Amino acid sequence: MQGAQGLSVAFDLPTHRGYDSDEPEVAADVGMAGVAIDSVDDMRRLFDGIPLDQVSVSMTMSGAVLPVLAAFLVAAEEAGVPYDRLRGTIQNDILKEFMVRNTWIHAPEPSLRIATDVVEWLATHAPKFHGMSVSGYHFQEAGADPALELALTLANARTYVDALRARGLDVDAFCGSLSFFFGVGKQFYMEIAKLRAARLLWHDIVRERGGTTARATAMRMHCQTSGWTLAAQSPHNNIARTTIEGMAAIFGGTQSLHTNGFDEALALPSAQAARIARDTQLILQHEFDLCDVADPWAGSYLVESLTGRMVDAVLSILGEIDAQGGVLAALESGWVQQRIHRNALRMQARIDAGDEVVVGVNRFQDDDEAPPACLEVDGSRVRAEQANRLATLRAKRDEPAVRQALGALAQAAHGADRNLLACAIDAMRCRATVGECTRALLEVWPRYAAQLAYDKAHYGAVRAGNANWAAACDRVRWLRTTLGRAPRILVAKLGQDGHDRGAKAVAAALSDAGFQVRLTPLFQSAEAVAAQVRDGDVDALASRRSAVRILPMCLSCSRPFGSAGVPCRYLSAGLFQWRTGAPGAGRRPRHLWAGDATRANRHGDRDGADRKGSRCRDATASGCDRLGIRFAAG
Repeated sequence: MQGAQGLSVAFDLPTHRGYDSDEPEVAADVGMAGVAIDSVDDMRRLFDGIPLDQVSVSMTMSGAVLPVLAAFLVAAEEAGVPYDRLRGTIQNDILKEFMVRNTWIHAPEPSLRIATDVVEWLATHAPKFHGMSVSGYHFQEAGADPALELALTLANARTYVDALRARGLDVDAFCGSLSFFFGVGKQFYMEIAKLRAARLLWHDIVRERGGTTARATAMRMHCQTSGWTLAAQSPHNNIARTTIEGMAAIFGGTQSLHTNGFDEALALPSAQAARIARDTQLILQHEFDLCDVADPWAGSYLVESLTGRMVDAVLSILGEIDAQGGVLAALESGWVQQRIHRNALRMQARIDAGDEVVVGVNRFQDDDEAPPACLEVDGSRVRAEQANRLATLRAKRDEPAVRQALGALAQAAHGADRNLLACAIDAMRCRATVGECTRALLEVWPRYAAQLAYDKAHYGAVRAGNANWAAACDRVRWLRTTLGRAPRILVAKLGQDGHDRGAKAVAAALSDAGFQVRLTPLFQSAEAVAAQVRDGDVDALASRRSAVRILPMCLSCSRPFGSAGVPCRYLSAGLFQWRTGAPGAGRRPRHLWAGDATRANRHGDRDGADRKGSRCRDATASGCDRLGIRFAAG
């Protein structure tokens, strides 16, 4: 990028979850949502030719922060760059992972220990490399409204400050290096008010915890335009959405801005989309001079009153969290997840009903518009390359030294006298891998598991009185009469993608329509889902991704609905149309292709792991044909 002095690294899902690329359970996810990092050698290749003493590096990593950050630090060390010359930020915001994004590895308590060890080590050895950035963006993507997003972000930040203060770290020093990351969506004036309120509230929070300096009490924020508001239908409309959201971020006072590519509801951004996203910022800054005035809405009755209301709403939510015993208690009780999920359900129902207008999706549609060409990633090739590199690394390294370093890492997790990042650096220097470091820690802290849950009646209540919804429910009642029972569907979360907004919305909507719904836990393998289809006596399977590997295993275990031969279908929540005629004997089961389940209305998570495009669709069609299943693109 022309004149760039900073860069940001996005990692693939196996790396986030602490797996090596050659582990079988993550085969479908390697290289899909970001770069695969298994070792120091991968990190050295990634930054080859980049002067790390001159370029600021931002890394979005929380779950596997120890080995990944350690790999970066050792790569810099071997390039001759001292730790105190490194500049940048590691996200290291693990609490939000348990609330929405779900790329956790260990339980909340040990994860908080890891996060604070990282901050403590960097403060001592690499003071210009900031050890934490607290994120609200993912709350908004999961369904939170602006007030809930800000409240949860500040609640997490308070928890981190309190934990580090208990360790004896200086509040002014830590808060002076802390940054925040917010999403900016379509509620234009409320988003401006949210960012203004954030600075007021953070000032008071730091003061209450002993902060005194202006730098500590000032909020440094980065904003990103909403991914969830991007639509796959009429995707060029997303340019306007992103531009207006970017304006709200600027008016709210963001220090830096990420504008999304217009095609990111379909795939990773193409070169054209990336250029337009960059030029959008340049036009706002250099042609319209929007950055020349600080707080341009100050004094406006509308924005000042909205800011005051935002402060009051956030303080009320923080009071609810405190009444439960703090963030960890609210997290473990499920209160946080339920609040976000209910907001998401209400919004999804309003979009599906047409009450929340989305131009080109549920209003003013253009059915003749051709989809743009999308970037495709060959994940199988990336995985093969990484597997070869891992084999070479393991053949050349000093195995006894690796085992000793991994043992020391596990021992450090048992006690509190050694810093975990220091031990991870020793292990990665010996050429241990990300997966091996994770497994060493798993000996002490097992992999955390969480059962997904969805709320009943909320989606249906919002759509009550809607003619399309009533017609869909009538269809389900017809199915129930035909079968002599409620139709059964399994909603499966496959692979390492932890985003669960779509799956929970689908499950809730189908349940409200009259289905008997089972929702799997996160991170299911093909084998596990196939077993649940076989053993659970389900009539249909809904999943975000239907790669050829899972399709034969799952659909060969399923069967037509009851003796009437109603075809087995892939269902989506968005349009909520049950498109079946009179059932006929001998009719083949039908698989309807779809991406994320919420994409029936072309809205949903835009995560790279869901972007296999035409290659995956063609493989699915081939798998259906072999099984005697009719395939239709939906």
